[in-house]
Amino acid sequence: PYRSIPPALFPLLHSPSPSISLYPLYWASVTLGVFVCQGCSLLHRGIPHISRVKSVQQESWEASEVELMAAMGNEAAKAKYEQKVPAFYYRPKHTDCKLLREQWIRARYERNEFEFIEKQEPYSAGYREGFLWKRGRDNGQFLSRKFILSEREGALKYFSKQEARDPKAVMKIETLNATFQPAKIGNPYGLQITYLRDNSTRNIFVYHSDSKEMVDWFNAIRAARFHYLQVAFPGASDEELVPKLTRSFMKEGFMEKTGPKHTEGFKKRWFTMDDRRLMYFKDPLDAYARGEVFIGSKENSYTVLPGLPPSTQGYHWNHGITIVTPDRKFLFACETEAEQKDWITAFQRVINRPMRPQEYAVEAHFKHKPEQTGFLYRDPRISLWGSSVPLQREQDGRHGRNASERRGVSIENTFFSTSPDLMPKPGVRGQGV
Repeated sequence: PYRSIPPALFPLLHSPSPSISLYPLYWASVTLGVFVCQGCSLLHRGIPHISRVKSVQQESWEASEVELMAAMGNEAAKAKYEQKVPAFYYRPKHTDCKLLREQWIRARYERNEFEFIEKQEPYSAGYREGFLWKRGRDNGQFLSRKFILSEREGALKYFSKQEARDPKAVMKIETLNATFQPAKIGNPYGLQITYLRDNSTRNIFVYHSDSKEMVDWFNAIRAARFHYLQVAFPGASDEELVPKLTRSFMKEGFMEKTGPKHTEGFKKRWFTMDDRRLMYFKDPLDAYARGEVFIGSKENSYTVLPGLPPSTQGYHWNHGITIVTPDRKFLFACETEAEQKDWITAFQRVINRPMRPQEYAVEAHFKHKPEQTGFLYRDPRISLWGSSVPLQREQDGRHGRNASERRGVSIENTFFSTSPDLMPKPGVRGQGV
């Protein structure tokens, strides 16, 4: 047995192939004939019936094991185990969550999904139906909900009741995105699904107890997006479309913010930067953002500056950031200098990138988008004729809109106010606000 790195392995360990990880490949699967990094070696140990891992440096090697490694190697293994990987299938990076990396390994070596196309049916058929645990928007509880993904209908739908005929929500594939968020959701298989509703971002948080089931849903969404984009952009190559299938957020975390007048006190909010959309939430798991900010390019007079204007007051965290847009300045504060630098780097990366033609339309929408958000107080039975019931307080997501429609009340006969003190007196006509 060899008690140091076998000479025959040196050429393989120092292979210039781009498929080899940048991390030292000092571990190997002596049954599969591939070298792996330390992180993947731990995942390979989880399938001992398929892969037996050894340290290249610290363990003894038999001559037969060296011969297998020399005969196979990473390039030959890739040609065998990845010969039919669909273009849309997500190939995880070393920075991705454990779930994606583990299922990628199992799909290749345990299930042989990329050697037999029929094994890819769960995520490539164009239709998928099943149950996922979905977080409730109001109570935060996870409840089992039926989901249907249909490429023919161009939508992902979910139903609040198993026997319901009409979906609770319809998410167009055109604006759909999915990203795994195990830490945020508090589940190792947690997936965050986002889509646009009335040009505002809506979040849905789901998980499944079966890891393969969850990754199959993720890749089914990617497949649906891929086929949609192929139709929308018929001249585009796979290499151009694949980066647009799903995306991870550029940056997330807590910052403080103040209002447009810069005289309000700073409030702690959870921020998510999704490409050029900077969204802020009261809680990381909120369904709707409290507000969204469009981040344009430097050619269009967008800049990011460290620090806050000298006259700024009311902040608790000392590491400020100022974003200058053509219309106004946005002021934020970070808890640490490291967080401040990370956010500035993320903002700068977007600002330095020229805007695409379709992004100008998004910017125009933001400029004309109502910024007033909050609560509306209404008495649904105080009408022009004076009948009344106790005051009610409602919030409908972002703008308090459609509140009367949901309760079946005619908006013409409903009084709305930003304060309960401004509501009309029962029986008094003409005092509507």
